[in-house]
Amino acid sequence: MEFIKPDINFDFVGKMKVAFAISMAMIIISFASIAWHGGLNYGIDFAGGTLVQVKFNVPFSIDKIREAFRPMGIQNSIIQQYGPQEIVVRIPEGASDLKGLSGRVEEALGNAFGKNAVEMRRVEMVGPKVGKDLTKKALLAIMFSWIGMLIYIAWRFEFRYAVGGILALVHDTIITVGVFSLLNKEFDLTIVAALLTIIGYSINDTIVVFDRIRENSSKYIKQPLSEVINGSINQTLSRTILTSLTVIIVLVALFFFGGPVIHDFAFALIVGIVVGTYSSIFIASPIVLAWEWWRPSKTRRKK
Repeated sequence: MEFIKPDINFDFVGKMKVAFAISMAMIIISFASIAWHGGLNYGIDFAGGTLVQVKFNVPFSIDKIREAFRPMGIQNSIIQQYGPQEIVVRIPEGASDLKGLSGRVEEALGNAFGKNAVEMRRVEMVGPKVGKDLTKKALLAIMFSWIGMLIYIAWRFEFRYAVGGILALVHDTIITVGVFSLLNKEFDLTIVAALLTIIGYSINDTIVVFDRIRENSSKYIKQPLSEVINGSINQTLSRTILTSLTVIIVLVALFFFGGPVIHDFAFALIVGIVVGTYSSIFIASPIVLAWEWWRPSKTRRKK
């Protein structure tokens, strides 16, 4: 099955400067958004605090819930609807005395909505030290994944390919995190898992292109590397788009029908797959070409 003709010859390398400019703009916007918001909107996993999930047996409104929380001093907590009859309350560390918090929340909502109107479903507490430890481990997990892939690609191909692949991964991660910052979406361990998934998918897509470039480089030694890269991307374009499209169809279904539990996870993957496909075509391979211009390989120096 092919959406793209086998003899297509789109000039991807010729659009390299435009693609780099677009990517730099997206990265700058991502960092600017994070700075503007004073950092990411960390969930309880990283920021510390308490998460309370409550099921209602009667109609409710967020404003009335906040009013019920006012005597407890937690009316400014994050309250999110979680399904048709449930809410999740995220109470930051230090916002209230955590001792007996579950019982006091149940009592406050019971007084506002009726004695049997609410049912406590879940209470999770994360201290500030645990939150900092999780933040550190999440960053280390992402960084070690980059380092491991850098070593593998350098061994499997060449160092210039490793640099192109890893810079593309950094590009994908920053932009995905930037989208979450722009939309002020919560950043928790689920999103870290999504980022690691994106890194694995994106590098796999990139390696397919790299493998074709290496194959064509040995076959067409006298051909300029820019033409080899352009031809290789065009040859793998149908596979790249078809694979990404099928994955995105599944993710869109999860996004709309998977429920609130995996809503943000699916959203992060959709953004990451789109950006990762773009970087495999317009970022990773052109970086290999830029490296070749800077430091030509031995084979091409002989030529």
